[in-house]
Amino acid sequence: MTFILLSGCNKKIDVQPAKKDQSLINYVNPFIGTGGHGHTYPGATLPYGMMQLSPDTRLEGWDGCSGYHYSDSYIYGFSHTHLSGTGISDYGDVLLMPTNERNFHNGADGKKGYRAHFSHDNEIAEPGYYKVHLDSTNIDVELTVSNRSGLHKYQFPSSENQFVILDLIHRDKVLDAYIDKTTSTEIIGYRHSEAWAKDQRLFFVIKTSHPFKEKSEYEHEFGKSPPKRSSLYFINPNNEPIIIKVGISAVDIDGARKNLEAEIGNKDFETVKKEAQNYWESQLEKIVIESDDLDKKTNFYTSLYHTMLAPQRYQDVDGRYRGMDLEIHYANFDYYSVFSLWDTYRATHPLYTIIEQERTNHFINTFLAKYEEGGIMPMWDLAANYTDCMIGYHAVPVIADAYLKGIRGYDTEKAFEAMKHSATRDKFGLEAYKKYGFIPVDEESESVSKTLEYAYDDWTIAQMAKEMSKTEDYKTFIQRAQYYKNVYDPETQFMRGRFRNTWFAPFDPYEVNFNYTEANAWQYSFYVPQDISGFIDLLGGKDRLEAQLDELFNANTETSGREQSDITGLIGQYAHGNEPSHHMAYLYNFVNKPHKTQEKVHQILTELYKNEPDGVSGNEDCGQMSAWYVLSSMGFYSVTPGSSQYVIGTPLFDKATINLESGKQFTIVANNLSDTNIYIENVKLNGKDLNLTYLNHSDIMRGGTLQFTMTENPAIWGSREGQEPKTEITEYIILPSPFIAKGDITFRDSTEVVLDTSEENAKIYFALDNDNFKIYKEPFTITKETKVKLYSEKGNLKSPVLATPFFKIDPNLSITLESEFANQYSAGGNDALIDGIRSTKNYRTGSWQGYHDQDLIATVDLGSQKEISTVSVNFLQDQGAWIFYPTEVQCFVSKDGKNYKALPPHKINASKKNSELEIKTTEFNIPKTEYKYIKIIAEKMGKLPEWHLGYPMNGRSWIFADEISIK
Repeated sequence: MTFILLSGCNKKIDVQPAKKDQSLINYVNPFIGTGGHGHTYPGATLPYGMMQLSPDTRLEGWDGCSGYHYSDSYIYGFSHTHLSGTGISDYGDVLLMPTNERNFHNGADGKKGYRAHFSHDNEIAEPGYYKVHLDSTNIDVELTVSNRSGLHKYQFPSSENQFVILDLIHRDKVLDAYIDKTTSTEIIGYRHSEAWAKDQRLFFVIKTSHPFKEKSEYEHEFGKSPPKRSSLYFINPNNEPIIIKVGISAVDIDGARKNLEAEIGNKDFETVKKEAQNYWESQLEKIVIESDDLDKKTNFYTSLYHTMLAPQRYQDVDGRYRGMDLEIHYANFDYYSVFSLWDTYRATHPLYTIIEQERTNHFINTFLAKYEEGGIMPMWDLAANYTDCMIGYHAVPVIADAYLKGIRGYDTEKAFEAMKHSATRDKFGLEAYKKYGFIPVDEESESVSKTLEYAYDDWTIAQMAKEMSKTEDYKTFIQRAQYYKNVYDPETQFMRGRFRNTWFAPFDPYEVNFNYTEANAWQYSFYVPQDISGFIDLLGGKDRLEAQLDELFNANTETSGREQSDITGLIGQYAHGNEPSHHMAYLYNFVNKPHKTQEKVHQILTELYKNEPDGVSGNEDCGQMSAWYVLSSMGFYSVTPGSSQYVIGTPLFDKATINLESGKQFTIVANNLSDTNIYIENVKLNGKDLNLTYLNHSDIMRGGTLQFTMTENPAIWGSREGQEPKTEITEYIILPSPFIAKGDITFRDSTEVVLDTSEENAKIYFALDNDNFKIYKEPFTITKETKVKLYSEKGNLKSPVLATPFFKIDPNLSITLESEFANQYSAGGNDALIDGIRSTKNYRTGSWQGYHDQDLIATVDLGSQKEISTVSVNFLQDQGAWIFYPTEVQCFVSKDGKNYKALPPHKINASKKNSELEIKTTEFNIPKTEYKYIKIIAEKMGKLPEWHLGYPMNGRSWIFADEISIK
């Protein structure tokens, strides 16, 4: 009997693949993410298509990045390019707007214009199709698309006054534009613009179903540039629908014409719509799910839809495209743009390695073409422009992950060369990273985040090098992959900003500051996906990582420091609305507590994704937020791309089938699943017990079944030692650099120095100035300006030598601040303005003292009366970062600290627009007289000027000051 039961446990059960109950496009709600801060658009596009034909309801502002926000009630028109889920605005090219009169004013200022009121009650959005009724003019608009071309269908209320406005000035700055009517049914032109992409070039051809009379905003009036707006007055006596066909190209007008002819030609609106929706259906069929929960099903297919809105094709039908050198090239592969790699390397591209393997080859061939054209692979490219946005070199893990999964339809040697090239430049802190083994705070902004992400990227290079038998490269990059150890502070157990040998202070893990990218210490201190075992060792064991994770998810949800709109979707300090947190819930598996992963993943899936416009907990980010949902809802996630492992979470659906490009199927079944049965009791892979809490990529690609049995209470599945996933570095171990745990870098009389290291049993050696190195045994005291050098040794390992200068301040000199500086811009504390350390133009390095929306009032006490000739103060201007000069600087001198004499003030035109980073030295000349006290008052500008991006948000200015010099 026992034998029969045990045999039954491993009996292979015939599992049928999931079947769809209707067209999957019916489960897509393109309005999800168009509210809140999702920044998606509802218009018509194809999977990875070049054209995004969508309504524009917003001209500017952070929540207008996609051109549309659900809270708006006016439509300005319908433009042909849009970005999905980004945090910076661009696109919105070639606006067309049907209306009932010739009016080139858009109406944004409330005056009469071509914009029109609309209601969501009369708005429909589907994959590949959009429809809206314009209340102000009683016009019905329908849109559909092909890859590089699209159709507008306008039904006017009568045959009278049928106008369409063509506006090339819409949204971003126009560098050059051209409109030319070639026939009574055709207009051609181009639009070159500057926004996020500094030099975007787009060409277009417009063909109409009915003849029109064209009138430009001005007909080439003397002294004026060619018109950038035009009106089309249609001759349509039978009031038939006006059909407008538009082709676009980044190459030239001929390319736009070929694209239009090849894709749409003489096809009618319904044919193109049907082709678009059939294409979407075939794409969505890559994963079929079964569930009775309509909202969850809608969330899933809308998420899958969002993962396919970027990258975007950036190539004409004849193979030509505009490269990163802005020259025209030809490729026999599909060339793309809009790679939001800081976001998408985490889950979107790993998802593509499952459902888009052939397209992944095209993506990587695109990377290599950009490397040849522009000199480096993209970080965040847009329309043939490098934006230098975000951090890391995350094209690297995309290639490594694909290569290690057997996706190799590209020149692998060239790919490895390009990967090494990205990692060996000197920009963005890499020079310091290579030299010191981390990036010091004063060398580069976002130093902690960059150190951590470079280390992960380096690990993926090492994995590919190992697979390719490149031994020396493997050694170099596996050592660099351990540089995360140098920013780990054992006292606080957080990843923390450090100078050469000292930690950034004061430290607050809740503080959002310039040491981290869109985050704080909580949200970056778990980012060691390449060596979680090594991270556990630093913390002191699995229990400590579990405790840290518990504290993360239960921490206060408030942050301090800089206001950061990206930090949303908070569960404690876990911020699902931004990418650095995305792997954290899965880390419980690594400490044999998978039930906690199951709890947190289920909570995120059900609470932070909604079937409503504000249904995404942050910027959708070109598919990453959605890819997290797609993978996690199927029951697993890519914690460490490049490892070929997917860590198991908890499934959300009764059944899901992945239809692979090979023709095989991988079906996931969740038995006994309910809203309360979120815990895994057991798992079977192809009918055999799976006690490991992870899957291998090959398990999925071979096809088969993954069966979960769910229960309402935490089970023992996966909780035993050896069942957990693991990433660890065991070869070419490095020794972390020691650090100064105590000691004031600027001091008056003396300071006691304490040295420490995060490495157990390592010996620390130090030297003062030019003395010989000696072993550190106990704290020592510094009484004069001194350079402290130190390194550590353990066995045959040795860390780099790092030096830190200590500065002695005149012990008689002191300063009293009546203003309160921002903690994240303390520049070292109260004495920063008299410490003798001068700052550079980069405020992010932390050497400037920052004051937000307040005057700076500081009084320097010289200790005794002294003859003074000049007093000077330095101020920084970085208007893009809301840092403005003060409007007036006053200097007062006093002998007794009570009676002050005012010197002639310096007035500054602080609100004048100036994009340059500048330092202004304000100097006061004093007839040689003895004084003891110097008071400086720098008056804030306060509310930002109307031309500033922050003005609509009621933004307030910062004053950044450094060094009150007295001679």
